[in-house]
Amino acid sequence: MPYRNLKIKVCGMKYSENIEELLMLQPDFVGFIFYEKSPRFITTQWAVFSSVFPKDTRKVGVFVDEEVDVMLQKVTEMGLEVVQLHGQESPQVCLELQDSGLTVMKAFRVGTDFDFTELSYYQNCCNFFLFDASGANPGGNGVRFNWELLKNYTLDVPFFLSGGIDLEHLEEIKALQLPHLYGVDLNSKFEIQPGLKDVNRLKGFMEGLRN
Repeated sequence: MPYRNLKIKVCGMKYSENIEELLMLQPDFVGFIFYEKSPRFITTQWAVFSSVFPKDTRKVGVFVDEEVDVMLQKVTEMGLEVVQLHGQESPQVCLELQDSGLTVMKAFRVGTDFDFTELSYYQNCCNFFLFDASGANPGGNGVRFNWELLKNYTLDVPFFLSGGIDLEHLEEIKALQLPHLYGVDLNSKFEIQPGLKDVNRLKGFMEGLRN
């Protein structure tokens, strides 16, 4: 499939002024991490409330093996529209969240031994998949995986590409021939420090991807 405009998700936002600067670029998705062990854990959750989001920018809550009730509480408190599940969540958990009216994105860490057939259990309860690199943490490791492995993906669920994406990968991403590639997830390679993004570098990537 020829290159077409991909959606842009910026994840791990934490600080109110930084969020405001990012929103001026009108990303498609903005992710907030509700996982206490992450350095990007959003402790200043009022920052989400204080920001006026463009109507086409969707708020994503990132959770790791959290209870459904806790996730739904955060959805209500923060006005989240998408939940990104980055742990060992079951298809049943995904279905329960989807039935509540949420968009569900399930993350998987892809290595050379990744079994793509396991995804079939999730195809009817997830709106998106997110393919990240294997690493010590559930996400935000800042490393990429071999994108050629995604040629083994045969389902119809659209997916986001994640894991160590940087400005230098822009043209490579635009050249990918992956029919169900829906968007890219930007995080650690665009940071000044965990949770604080370099908005100028993000702007450069986003403009390059959109033009």
